[in-house]
Amino acid sequence: MTRGRVLFLGGTGTISTESVRAAQARGFEVTVLNRGHSTSREVPPGVEVLRGDVRDAASVARAVDGRDFDSVVDFMAFTPDHVAQAVELFEGRTGQYVFISSASVYRKPVPRLPITESSPVGNPFSQYARDKIACEQLLLSAYRDRGFPVTIVRPSHTYDRQTVPLFGGWTAIERMRRGEPTILHGDGTSLWVMTHSRDFAVAFTGLIGNPRSHGEVFQITSDEMLTWNQIAEQLATAAGVEPNVVHVTSAALVAEAPEEAASHLGDRTHSVIFDNAKVKSLVPEYTATTPFWAGAREIVEWHDADPARRAADERIEQLFDRLVAGASR
Repeated sequence: MTRGRVLFLGGTGTISTESVRAAQARGFEVTVLNRGHSTSREVPPGVEVLRGDVRDAASVARAVDGRDFDSVVDFMAFTPDHVAQAVELFEGRTGQYVFISSASVYRKPVPRLPITESSPVGNPFSQYARDKIACEQLLLSAYRDRGFPVTIVRPSHTYDRQTVPLFGGWTAIERMRRGEPTILHGDGTSLWVMTHSRDFAVAFTGLIGNPRSHGEVFQITSDEMLTWNQIAEQLATAAGVEPNVVHVTSAALVAEAPEEAASHLGDRTHSVIFDNAKVKSLVPEYTATTPFWAGAREIVEWHDADPARRAADERIEQLFDRLVAGASR
């Protein structure tokens, strides 16, 4: 007997892949709906796969025609239009709608630590964060007005073996291996929290099917706090080299790479410490068990297993060279 039928919209991303596995392990009957374009993360055996484009309401409606689910987990909604479409599709057809928001929604600069679910939101540097805030507001209004059974989850920086958390991605590791410097913002001492997707999935799937989570917001992160210098050092150690880091101001970085404004000015520049007491009150077994030094080894081992995964990005190389040159002047 299963614990319930769960539909994942998405299901092959950095966070959602492990969440699908964990939901299946908990005894849920799991279905994923996506376009089938992912080539690096696979759906586990025994998980039903439906094909559809979540941006096309008619496509999703055809894929789930005549079916109800105990829970719908939406990893693919980023704007109020997206969640409005989901509410229209699934209201009355699911006992729970789980929306994946983001810890980026919290006010920056952070007014006080630790951050809790009741900390003020408002990120003037990130349109992504502002859109997530608007999504949350729409869904909570639907809960208050009509009892729409929403659960909101705010991950912070969640990673798996395929994702390199340093600015520049794998190119930063390749440069350190060649003895060339990589870039860190500020003086590298701001605090950050890295959460492995396996750990996140334990807490996350404990909320699925739990009626006490309806109308509530939960942040899910590790309790391990690291400086960005420590993150770079642990990745360098995993790669078998000494860290070679040049610090630049966030303003200088964004001046050379304006697309990084939301990520750096809206998040990485600011120290974050999260209080996970709320999710642990509903999922008492949750403990993040993967320290980042172990996750860093997984990242390096996965990339080293295939030379194609270690290709450096020439655009990033040139950007780093400009930033290093600017820092030396």
